[in-house]
Amino acid sequence: MSPTFKNKDGYKFFVWSNEENRIHVHVNKGNSNAKVWMEPEIEISENKGFSKKELSVILKTVKENEIEFKAKYRAHIG
Repeated sequence: MSPTFKNKDGYKFFVWSNEENRIHVHVNKGNSNAKVWMEPEIEISENKGFSKKELSVILKTVKENEIEFKAKYRAHIG
């Protein structure tokens, strides 16, 4: 199961179940995907297909939703 944290402008922010403990979020849009670390700071971990402009949008969205995403991550992963 991979719960969706947010859908915004075609971007889907979610987490995979039973993955690593370091807080992060995955992002998909079309055929592109990325992984964003949320600790110790917010940064792109992996990127497959997103442009620099799209990565800026992704980072901005994660920063704006940081508290909510971290709470949802902890609730789901434990």
